[in-house]
Amino acid sequence: MTTLTEITPSIAPSSEQTYKISRTAGGLSYRDITTPYVQWLSFANPGMLNRGNLWCFDYAMRNLPSDAPMVEIGSFCGLSTNLISYYRQKHGRANPLFTCDKWEFEGTGGPLVGDTAITHTEYREFCRESFLRNVRMFSRDALPHTIEALSEEFFFMWRRNVRVVDVFGREARLGGPISFAYIDGNHSYEFSRRDFENVDEFLESGGFILFDDSADGSAWEANRVCREVAEEGRYEVVIRNPNYLFRKW
Repeated sequence: MTTLTEITPSIAPSSEQTYKISRTAGGLSYRDITTPYVQWLSFANPGMLNRGNLWCFDYAMRNLPSDAPMVEIGSFCGLSTNLISYYRQKHGRANPLFTCDKWEFEGTGGPLVGDTAITHTEYREFCRESFLRNVRMFSRDALPHTIEALSEEFFFMWRRNVRVVDVFGREARLGGPISFAYIDGNHSYEFSRRDFENVDEFLESGGFILFDDSADGSAWEANRVCREVAEEGRYEVVIRNPNYLFRKW
């Protein structure tokens, strides 16, 4: 186990923590700062999240440029939502968190889930209810405003400062600058690029974007978007662990 004092100070996670080196299925190494809480949360809250993202969450929450809202695109069953909330609380940040998901899954291949009698409609509702239950448990001190919408619909409303009712039945006003965005929706090039452009329109200087499933060598096209963003020169690559965390100049 290596102590974090050995990491470059500018991008080290919180002091007094430790990390271990883990590897993806493709062999890429990354620093993993899983804590006991994260371990317990992950036992109970399903999700598909590379734990290298924890380092990125930790760094972004410690260095947010303002108290402007944060945005998560794609929430599934709430694991990443709860982790963002955990690191936000850990670093004493009060930035509101807005998330969006419509719990519609591509490539279902028919009305039934595999060779079972469970319908994809039932599966969708189960995931939505799981999200609500998980977030009410693990983010109960500061519930996010989760909007049941596709990302394009969400930003259409954000752009127009629409007043909406979230999945918890609370009213919220959308719009304004964004300090942090986690892009974890459709990972195709078209959708990832559009999500980036929508976030970029509102992300303030010094704000962060973390792309899930964007590691070099990944089959997901989010990596192509990240390489383009890096080449355009308006963003700094702060961390690759193995996914890309950018800061806007």
